[in-house]
Amino acid sequence: MSTESQNEKERNEMIVKRIDFEHGSIPSNILNAAIPMLVAQLLSLLYNIIDRIYIARIPHIGTTALGAVGLCFPIIVIITAFSNLFGSGGAPLFSIRRGENNSRKASEIMNTSYTMVCGGAIVLMVIGFLFARPILRLFGASESALVYAYPYLMIYLLGTLPSMISTGMNSFINAQGYAMTGMTSVAIGAVANCILDPVFIFVFSLGIRGAAIATVISQTLSAAFVLYFLKKRSELNVRFLTRIELSQCTETAKNIVSLGTAGFIMQLTNSLVSICCNNVLSVTGGDIYISVMTIISSVRQLVETPIYAMNEGSSPILSYNYGARRPKRVKQAIGTMAAMIFAYTAIMWSVIIVAPHFLIGIFSSDSELIKDAVPALKLYFAAFIFMDLQYIGQTTFKSLNKKKQAIFFSLLRKVFIVVPLTYLLPYALGMGTRGVFMAEPVSNVIGGSLCFLTMLATVIPELNHMEKQK
Repeated sequence: MSTESQNEKERNEMIVKRIDFEHGSIPSNILNAAIPMLVAQLLSLLYNIIDRIYIARIPHIGTTALGAVGLCFPIIVIITAFSNLFGSGGAPLFSIRRGENNSRKASEIMNTSYTMVCGGAIVLMVIGFLFARPILRLFGASESALVYAYPYLMIYLLGTLPSMISTGMNSFINAQGYAMTGMTSVAIGAVANCILDPVFIFVFSLGIRGAAIATVISQTLSAAFVLYFLKKRSELNVRFLTRIELSQCTETAKNIVSLGTAGFIMQLTNSLVSICCNNVLSVTGGDIYISVMTIISSVRQLVETPIYAMNEGSSPILSYNYGARRPKRVKQAIGTMAAMIFAYTAIMWSVIIVAPHFLIGIFSSDSELIKDAVPALKLYFAAFIFMDLQYIGQTTFKSLNKKKQAIFFSLLRKVFIVVPLTYLLPYALGMGTRGVFMAEPVSNVIGGSLCFLTMLATVIPELNHMEKQK
C-alpha cells in the first residue's frame, strides 16, 4: 500500500469510529454495534410513529385517518421487505467474505445488492402506482377509508427508491463495523421527519398528504447520506454493476436472494398477517378494530426495536467470526445475544401487562379506542417472550448462511400457524375479534420453540466440530 493510500485510510478511520469484529470481548463488540443500532431503530420508528401520532390528532378525522394509514402499512412492509431481501441478504455474505479476507468477493456482493435494490425499487413503485386502489381494497379498505389511504400511499410511493436505498444499503455500513455512521444515516431522516411532519400536516394544512410528503423528503436525505458514505468513506466503495458484470454475478445474486428470502418472508408474512387481520376485524369488529390493530402494530414496533437492534448488532460479529473460523467467538456471540434479549423482553413484557394504557396513549387519546385496545394488547403479547426464541434462532441461521432453516422457520410461524388461526379462532371457534389477537401468542409458543431447539441441535454441534479441527 502506498504512503498516500495509507494516510487516506488513517484519515477515514479518524472520521468514523469502527468496531473490530476480530478482537476485543464479544459482549463489548455486540454492545458497540447494538447501541448505535438501537438508537437508529428507535429513530427509524419515527418515520411511521410520528406520522401516526400527528395523523391521529387531525381535527374531526384523526381516528379514521389513523386506520387508513394502518391499511397502507402492509404495503410499506412489503417495500421494506424487498429492500432487506437484497440488503440484509447480502450483508452476512459480505461479512463472511471479509472474515475470509476476500475483499474482491465482498465488493462484488455489495455492488450486486445495490444494483438489485435500485432495480427492485423502480419495479415496486410502478406496480404501486398502477394498482394502488385495488391493492388497498384487497387489504380491507372501505370507501370511507380509501379517501385517506389512497393519497397517502400515492405520495409515499414516490419515495420508494430512497426508502429502499437507506434501509437496504445501511446494512453494509454496519457490516463494516461503522455502527455510529449507520446510526447517523437514520438520525438524519428521523430528525427531518420530526421537523417536517407538523409543518406539512398543520402549518400547510395538507393533512394526511403532508405526512406522506414529510416522510418522502426525510427518506431522500437519509439515502443521500448512505450513498455518500458508501461511495466516498467506506473501506469498499459501492457502485452499479456494469453490463458485463451483470451476467457474471448471477450466482452471487442467487446467493443474496436465497439468504435474504428468510428475512423477506418474515416481513412479507407480517404484511400477510396484517391483511388477514384487517379483513377479519373489519367483519367481526368494524373499522374501530382496524384502528386497534394499527395501535397494537405500532406498540409492537416500539417494543421489538431494541430486540431487532440486538440481533442486527450481533449478526455481523457472528458472520465475520464464522468466516474467519473462530467457533468459540461465534458461540459467545450467540450466548451474549440471547442473554441480552431475554433480559430486555422480561422488562418490557412486564410494562405491557402492568401499564397498557400508557403505551396505547402514545398513539391515541380516543377513550373508546383505548377501551377496546387494552384487552387486545394484553392478549396479543401474552406469550411474547417466546418470540425471543424465534429471533435468536433466525438471526443465527441467517448470519451463518443457513438458508434452508432460516426460510423454513420464517414460513412456519406466520404462514402455517398465524394465518390459519386468524380465521379458525374467530369463525370456527366463534371467538370473534378476541380470536384474531390470540393467534399471535399461540404461534409464538409453537414456532419460537421449534426454531430455537433446531438451532441448538444443528448449529452448536457444527461449531463444536469446527473447534476440534483447529
